[in-house]
Amino acid sequence: MPRGGKKGHKGRGKQFSNPEEIDRQMKAQRELEEKGGAEKESSSESDEESSSDDESESKKRSGVEGLIEIENPNRVSQKSKKVTEVDVTAPRELSRREREEIEKQKSKERYMKLHLEGKTDQAKADLARLAIIKKQREEAAKKRDELRKDKEAEEAKGKR
Repeated sequence: MPRGGKKGHKGRGKQFSNPEEIDRQMKAQRELEEKGGAEKESSSESDEESSSDDESESKKRSGVEGLIEIENPNRVSQKSKKVTEVDVTAPRELSRREREEIEKQKSKERYMKLHLEGKTDQAKADLARLAIIKKQREEAAKKRDELRKDKEAEEAKGKR
């Protein structure tokens, strides 16, 4: 026995399929293809097939799984729809990210609309700042006008 206690596959007997079984399966396959798979097979063949299917299912399920039928409520099965059943005109549900993106754009548009109307805090602060700047510029313009007038008056006195 090799280390680790595992046996190798060498030296085992080979398993061959029964030729009659292969012929029966081939015949059943041809009949299914000819019928198109829409109609069921004869009762004797379907009984033989179902018994072999049951055996294969029990082989796949190990332990208690073969004895107890369990349905997982959390498992979502993929249900395929036919082309005729699909409704193209129905509204498609948006994903969370798409909904959030749309909400973000709408809120930005609402904010810009209120901002242009001058109803937001930032717009009010901007307008107040602009009013202060306008006053300062008007005062500076008045001072310049007064200085220019004073200069002109002095030049006029100096020429006489």
